[in-house]
Amino acid sequence: MTTPAYEFKDTLLKAEGICVSFGDEPVLRDLNLEIKDLVRPGMSQGQVVGLLGPSGMGKTTLFRVLAGLDAPTRGTVRIEKEGIPVQKGMVGVVAQSYPLFAHRTILGNLIVAGDHSGEGRAKVKEKALGLLDRFGLSPHASKYPSQLSGGQRQRVSIAQQFMCSEHFLLMDEPFSGLDLIAQENACEFIREMARTDELKTFILVTHDVRAACSVADTIWVLGRDRDANDKIIPGARIQAEYNLVDRGIAWQEDVRDTPQFQALLHEIRALFPRL
Repeated sequence: MTTPAYEFKDTLLKAEGICVSFGDEPVLRDLNLEIKDLVRPGMSQGQVVGLLGPSGMGKTTLFRVLAGLDAPTRGTVRIEKEGIPVQKGMVGVVAQSYPLFAHRTILGNLIVAGDHSGEGRAKVKEKALGLLDRFGLSPHASKYPSQLSGGQRQRVSIAQQFMCSEHFLLMDEPFSGLDLIAQENACEFIREMARTDELKTFILVTHDVRAACSVADTIWVLGRDRDANDKIIPGARIQAEYNLVDRGIAWQEDVRDTPQFQALLHEIRALFPRL
């Protein structure tokens, strides 16, 4: 399988020396990570990163720190090419339950989100209608969340976040509760959205190794170090990073049935018992 031509350019998100403790218990320890603009000649290609790790490892804590929802005990998170310190509202967040206002229409949900941007109502509505059209949701604009499928509500939640955050989107368990077809549709939708803008950056926090590897171009695995006596050192860090482009997995159709994909799944799953 041929590896597509690409190169890494400007840093879009960088976390340095992230430490988070709850009381005397370290959750994240000296964690560093970086996402760079992944450039493909002749086309627009955003970034899709999968964050994996066992339950209780601190994925949700890292999620909230990267989103600017919680401040780390120590360390910094900076976004955009200018290296701006992240603050709440700069990074879109799609929660696992796709929370939407039940009493508002789909269009109304997007407009409410856009009202926080400081732009005029006419411009907010125009942007909302544009996103609904791009996401294939225009026929559902006047419906309410309860009238949509899980996959459609997920799309609305993503569109809602793009009303405020142009480039960054963190998704918590985006494949949870979806059947196989809905999961494949969600993966394809994320791929399509990543290609709409060179700077679009998705970070998917998930337990689903298979789904993450089928849609991402990079995989991070969160876990804890061990000392010389093989004892766990409290506080998680990124233990492994996989470039799926170099492995011939990213941006490939029907990749799940390839030997490269199966080998990657085996390699990642073999890490988990020692994390």
